[in-house]
Amino acid sequence: MNLLSLDARWRRLNDPDFVSQIDGRSFSGLIDLGFDAPDAWPFGPLLEGGADVLEAGEDRLSPELCRLGEDRFLHAVLPIPVRGSDEVFFFAPWVQVAPIDFYAYIDSLTEGGPAFEGCEGLIANALPGFEDDDAIACRLVPGGTGERPVAQIQTDPLAQTQTDGISFDDLLDLYAAAGDDIRPHLANG
Repeated sequence: MNLLSLDARWRRLNDPDFVSQIDGRSFSGLIDLGFDAPDAWPFGPLLEGGADVLEAGEDRLSPELCRLGEDRFLHAVLPIPVRGSDEVFFFAPWVQVAPIDFYAYIDSLTEGGPAFEGCEGLIANALPGFEDDDAIACRLVPGGTGERPVAQIQTDPLAQTQTDGISFDDLLDLYAAAGDDIRPHLANG
């Protein structure tokens, strides 16, 4: 049993049968936060059910790769443990990488291609709850087979958060900062 099991809000978040009295909304666990494109991408998101690639001149955006001018981006995951539980919350940000690393990653996707060794990068999205004027440096390491690379943050305070985890209340604050304040839904059963 994890400590958060004692928190009624945590139980409601993880109970697929729970229905909010406010508007009938239900939850079935943690809500990961992803980004459709790097913040610098000016051409809009991919259309659901549409093409797998959005092209604007030489610029291209797919669900996993982005080229914008001379800049190259990979879609990654950034895990943050939730203290008091065995759960992990994930951001899914874009990471700006050097062109040579971008193409090395693409080569690793081909059957029999060289393994992706990982690389240095910069988080290319403003992460709710961790907004900073300075770029957030990270190291991308390979994910599992068929999975996105994993961002290991190199600069505090997010590096410390990735190591120590966040409290459930901090997670709820993060959701609110992202525009989805679920606290009222979980407050009453």
